[in-house]
This record gives sequence, C-alpha cells and structure tokens, in this order.
Amino acid sequence: MESGEARRRVAVFCSSSLGNEPGYAELAADLGRRLADEGIGVVFGGGRIGLMGVMADAVMAAGGEVIGVIPNFLDEIEVAHQGLTQLHLVNDMHERKQLMYSLSDGFCALPGGLGTMEELFEAATWTQLGLHEDGRYKPVVLLDEDGFWKQLTEFHAGLVENGFVKPDKAKIIQRAGSIDEALALLYPDKG
Repeated sequence: MESGEARRRVAVFCSSSLGNEPGYAELAADLGRRLADEGIGVVFGGGRIGLMGVMADAVMAAGGEVIGVIPNFLDEIEVAHQGLTQLHLVNDMHERKQLMYSLSDGFCALPGGLGTMEELFEAATWTQLGLHEDGRYKPVVLLDEDGFWKQLTEFHAGLVENGFVKPDKAKIIQRAGSIDEALALLYPDKG
C-alpha cells in the first residue's frame, strides 16, 4: 500500500455453518488467503465457527488483517474468534452491520443462509439509497464458483425486468465466477 493510500477492506458475508459441500469451505479459505495476499483487509461477523471461522483462519495464517464484529448475544452462540487483528463486541445486529459497512469498501458474499441474505440485501439497499458514508458506492459481489447464487441472480434480474430495481442500479449486486472476477468487480480501478 502506498503511503497516504487508504486501507482497502472488504466485508465478507458468510455462514456460521459449513454447508453440505466441502467446496464451500475451500472457497472460503481460498478467498481469505487471496485477500491477505492482495493486502485487502477483511471485515466479517466475528465468529470462529463455520465458513466464518475457515475464512478468518485462512486470512490470519496468510498474515492478513481481519476485523470481526459480533453482538454480545451471538458471542455465546457463534463464539467470537479470539485470534483476530481486531474484535468488536457490539450491542445488537443493527450495530454489527452498521460497523461492518462503515469499515469496508464493498461486500463479498460466500454461500450462506438467511443471515447472509439479509446482510447482502441491506448492504445493496444502502448503496442504492446512498446511505453509506458520504454516499459512497459499495458493490455487493456474490462469489459463485459452483452455481450456488444462480437462482438469486435470476430473481434479481427479474426484479429489474419487472421494474422494481432501476436498470442503473442493477449492477450493485453482481455475480462472480472466480475470486479474480470478484476482486475486479470490487476494485475496478485497481486492475
């Protein structure tokens, strides 16, 4: 990173479960290592279990920066990861998301469940409405090496087609078939 250049950070939305396919954990680890190698810090939900733990462990093992944000009540369920660069304990889910959003340049979603969906849609909505600090544009990238996000991206395209998402806002959420493609979508000026 050049002196005076702001630190790049990506919020990674991922599950506290591993899912049924071993490829999900492999993708989480690969993403973590790659972000560390690129000097891009990671902001995530702060848990040490599931894909969250796999991804955070990979970043830390590769010498990268990892910032966890976890509500006090989830610290007992998801068990906060204690080996991070920084760990923020917050009061509730709203505070968690707001801090994650403010610490990051954009968002990358790995396969996940309802929490992952909720985070990615709220982050995209904040971008659409200009609610991120100073109205910054922050993209949401669905990292999808195996088709996990195919139905969601088709649904999103239907929202645009049916007039519920304006065409000029359609690219706030994009699907990437590889980590390289995800990084290009998150940081188009760094190519």
